[in-house]
Amino acid sequence: MDLMERMDDEYYMRMALELAANAQGQTGANPVVGCVIVKEGRIVGLGSHLERGGPHAEIHALQMAGPAAEGSTVYVTLEPCSHHGRTPPCSDRLIREKVKRVVVGATDPNPLVSGRGIARLRENGIEVKAGVLADRAQVLNEAFTKYITRKLPFVTLKTASTLDGRIASRTGDSKWISGGESRAYVHLLRHRHQAIMVGVGTVIADDPQLTARLPVPALQPVRIVVDSQLRIPDDARILRDGTAPTLIVATERADAERMERLRRPGVEILVCGEGPEVDLRLAMKRLAEREIASVLLEGGGRLNGSMLEQGLIDKVVLFYAPKIVGGADAPPVFTFPGFDRMDQAIRLDRVKVESIGEDICISGYPRYTGREWSDVHGND
Repeated sequence: MDLMERMDDEYYMRMALELAANAQGQTGANPVVGCVIVKEGRIVGLGSHLERGGPHAEIHALQMAGPAAEGSTVYVTLEPCSHHGRTPPCSDRLIREKVKRVVVGATDPNPLVSGRGIARLRENGIEVKAGVLADRAQVLNEAFTKYITRKLPFVTLKTASTLDGRIASRTGDSKWISGGESRAYVHLLRHRHQAIMVGVGTVIADDPQLTARLPVPALQPVRIVVDSQLRIPDDARILRDGTAPTLIVATERADAERMERLRRPGVEILVCGEGPEVDLRLAMKRLAEREIASVLLEGGGRLNGSMLEQGLIDKVVLFYAPKIVGGADAPPVFTFPGFDRMDQAIRLDRVKVESIGEDICISGYPRYTGREWSDVHGND
């Protein structure tokens, strides 16, 4: 392969990746996929997977290309499917349309079908090149990958704190720690996840809406409240406003009469564990059974600490404001027993640091090396 061909492949794959990224938050538990079809140096088809159960990106692009699809090169961010799901296999459609070449970003992470779409195309005389900008393609669907391989949702922790690591002052005041640009970005994060999870303490203290408020109308995530004893106030906005479904995670020790009283249209009670605390691992499994593949955790220190301690956080997005609030009683980002030695600390991999307004945003992936959590999280 010469240099020009490699540059062309990466150029058009970047376009396909952008199409996929623009559909984040719309496909539910399905992956986001973008497709670009090129013939004789001209783009003849574009497509994205726009909603679960709807046509895949390749189908949208092929419909746009029409007869020009024959003899074309197809750039697709995820391996074309080879199995019948809610829609027919895209690999069969590409074969039928007589495309000449298919360039793939990432292979399908589903171990039951991975590589089969590529193999089917090759068996039918179509040239296939896989792995173009694969890292970028895989990051776009990191939630789908964990969901489809481990039957657990991908959990992203988001929090905003002062430079001294406090998420509120000693009086509980937290409005506002971060700046307007950071808060706007958080709403985009909410839109890109299927659910937002908080502890009941956050609901009692702040009465939040837990919705994605963007400049244009957005699909709203499910709102999840971890509330072992059902202490949530009856007049909490997330129980009354009807803007998005609300799911309360409690334990068997919660009052049965109160449980029935809280159940209403749009509100579900999920019992996870005998108590006194919610079994968070079980809760994650139950959420995956409800086809929730991604969760944005916006908890307080105790919930954040418990999720981290049990290896249930896959990614962190930490906003640090240029403020110091002090106070021994001011709540920290994480509250858990901690480690005896520094070499036991949880480290972040693939760390990214960026400025958002006046704030600093640090993101990365916790590495749970050498602990019993590895069988859940999958780290070596």
